[in-house]
Amino acid sequence: MTYQTVQHAPASAALSPAAAPARKPRLALMGEFSAGKSTLTNLLVGQQPLPTRVTATRLPPVWISHGAEAARLTGTDGSETPVRLEDLDDVPLETTALIRLTLPAEALELCDLIDMPGISDPNMPASVWQNLLPEVDSVIWCTHATQAWRQSEAAAWEEISARLDAPSTLLITHFDKLKTPRDRDRVLRRVQKETGGGFNAVFPLSLSQALAAGEDMEAWKTSGADGFIEYLVDLLLNWSQPDRPRPPLQPAAATQALQPEQQLRADVLDIGGLRDSGAQMDPQPQLQAAAAGGGGPRVMPRRVPAPSRRSQRPETPSDGD
Repeated sequence: MTYQTVQHAPASAALSPAAAPARKPRLALMGEFSAGKSTLTNLLVGQQPLPTRVTATRLPPVWISHGAEAARLTGTDGSETPVRLEDLDDVPLETTALIRLTLPAEALELCDLIDMPGISDPNMPASVWQNLLPEVDSVIWCTHATQAWRQSEAAAWEEISARLDAPSTLLITHFDKLKTPRDRDRVLRRVQKETGGGFNAVFPLSLSQALAAGEDMEAWKTSGADGFIEYLVDLLLNWSQPDRPRPPLQPAAATQALQPEQQLRADVLDIGGLRDSGAQMDPQPQLQAAAAGGGGPRVMPRRVPAPSRRSQRPETPSDGD
């Protein structure tokens, strides 16, 4: 069924949370349909609040903040209705402008995540995500490795990037689909050239391998998640610094051989209980703090078993959104 546009006041004015002088940064996850945005969200928050099946990813924007596990729908008429997490894939698209989700995930102590619909989904008008752009500080753009940086992505990014003040990041997802080092290197170099420095950093990433890594740090590093998460946490911790460090891409990551997919384990990113206010870091061996360009601490998150939760990881990796 085709998504029907409902005319109403701009979502950014009606749906934005109360502004605060020192609010956490808001990162939007964007890209084409089925580029891995919802899978990335599930990786960052350490559980599976969002459906990733290809047939169940046509959701309106999902704004995820820190708090007790709960969800509510914001209608196109401004109304709010509680909803169970397991019912998110049955959200009425015609009357829902936004899903507000709160989760007790440590990553959300540093930022809010906004999982946007695919930019080229023919069943969802661009206004669905365009209305929220004024609330976005930075973007993590996901592009599928086998068709990386399509013309439609380049055109959309030209419009979106002009509205952003903070550096944005490009992830080349499903990187394990490229089977040879030559193919990986070729795609990475082409994307870097065609984006023309439009992103602060570019990371090749296998989301399925990152989800399957568990406590296997070698698999975690090989997936590409290690460098990306370290960079992201460093960026968020130094968000208020005018000259925050901008770690460069390490091209060698493109030639690493990705390992076969493993059985998924319930694990989360342990960011040491860091708050956006700059709380002290837990001096764990895996949490390495060092001055970086005079900006502030750099952090290496560690992976630990997740507490038992109702929303668990999917049993098998998905190629969906």
